[in-house]
Amino acid sequence: MSSSPSGKWDARYLGPVPHDSAYYAKCMLGGVLACGITHAGITPLDVVKCNMQVSPHKYTGLNQGLKLLVKEEGTKGVWKGFGPTFVGYSLQGMFKYGLYEVFKDLYMNMAGEEASQKYKPAIWLAGSASAEVFADIALCPFEMTKVKIQTSPTGTFPIPFGAALKEMSRTKAETRYPFGSLVPLWSRQIPYTMAKFFFFEKIVQLFYTHVFTEPKESYGKGTQLGVTFASGYLAGVVCAIVSHPADSLVSQLGKAENKGKSFGQIAGEVGIVNLCTKGLGTRVIMIGTLTGFQWWIYDTFKATMGMGTTGGK
Repeated sequence: MSSSPSGKWDARYLGPVPHDSAYYAKCMLGGVLACGITHAGITPLDVVKCNMQVSPHKYTGLNQGLKLLVKEEGTKGVWKGFGPTFVGYSLQGMFKYGLYEVFKDLYMNMAGEEASQKYKPAIWLAGSASAEVFADIALCPFEMTKVKIQTSPTGTFPIPFGAALKEMSRTKAETRYPFGSLVPLWSRQIPYTMAKFFFFEKIVQLFYTHVFTEPKESYGKGTQLGVTFASGYLAGVVCAIVSHPADSLVSQLGKAENKGKSFGQIAGEVGIVNLCTKGLGTRVIMIGTLTGFQWWIYDTFKATMGMGTTGGK
């Protein structure tokens, strides 16, 4: 069905169910589950990655970094920042996935039936970028808190979630809390999300064009969700490479010695090569797995709700 009750073509009626307010609300809940659970679950990898970016001479690799953190701080050391990670990325996922569906439908209807088919990749990019602007505003205070917890030397900053938020607020003149990292966060997350949604949609489309050539609806949930995970993982690898320099910059902002420095000054001191490469291998593994599972959780939720999986021909 592609026509609205009035008989006109409407992008909100292209799927198995109408895209009404209840549909978008369910997509938001799916985004909470997809991002909150996955990001919180890989907190140990994130702690090591952030420390590799800010202290590359001390933390030289994933295994070495994990062992060093456990040795110096115990097993709790690798779970630092779990609270703000879970809350921040749950909120981010809610807006990222939910608003993507909203903006995608909006832009398709603005373009019309013919143009929305012809320029589908541009609509994916515009929809994901628009959604991420709002998602990052929700994420920023928690991301700043997470980075500060994870990169501060032992004993210099509170680790418990509530105490850390209070300290960030108390020292906001120094930390620029709550939105001091919003610009570098946008510079990291908007390209990341554009790549994440564009390449996911494109790879899904390629699967259903060249591998599974029958109509998408003729395949079972297991097959469709397998396509979802594979497409998400491959998209995640691209995302990690695209967004890594800005991710390194966000981590550098948490270092005490970089207080008051501009983004350009920090980038110049660290070096573009280091911003692009330090911690990249770990991040590729982390983001590839993360993105694959995020799309799988999101589409599993959508399929369970009778809303169908994302993407297709």
